[in-house]
Amino acid sequence: MFINARISNTNFSKHLETALRLWYNFIMRRKYNPDLTELSRKLRSSLTKEERKLWYDFLCRYPIRFKRQKVIDNYITDFYCADAALVIELDGGQHYDDAAMERDKVRTSALESCGVTVIRIPNNDINERFADVCAYIDMLVSERIGKRGS
Repeated sequence: MFINARISNTNFSKHLETALRLWYNFIMRRKYNPDLTELSRKLRSSLTKEERKLWYDFLCRYPIRFKRQKVIDNYITDFYCADAALVIELDGGQHYDDAAMERDKVRTSALESCGVTVIRIPNNDINERFADVCAYIDMLVSERIGKRGS
């Protein structure tokens, strides 16, 4: 049984601040692997042709902030929007054999367990239907931000 104890506001604030800091560190450690940070920096400077097109022709000027090569859990995502909890992965030809498709399925499940939605866009859609891809991304972001704001 607990006895009513008076805790001064100063002590309570210190304990609350400590608890919040520990909780934040626990959650953030779980949500990304710091060992991948350096690699993600290098990948930002060596985008594929399709990543470069999507980034410079659409996402970098998009009114909702996107990040390139964002580390989430044990993966480096192509593009990430925190406000919409959305990951965009661009898939080249190497993603379509059975083993790669299975790895992508595992990767998508792991990312979704972190609370994000993952969409996969084939590189040929970036090259052949760029306006449609941009409209699709815009629709998804608008829907997801609307749901989160409700």
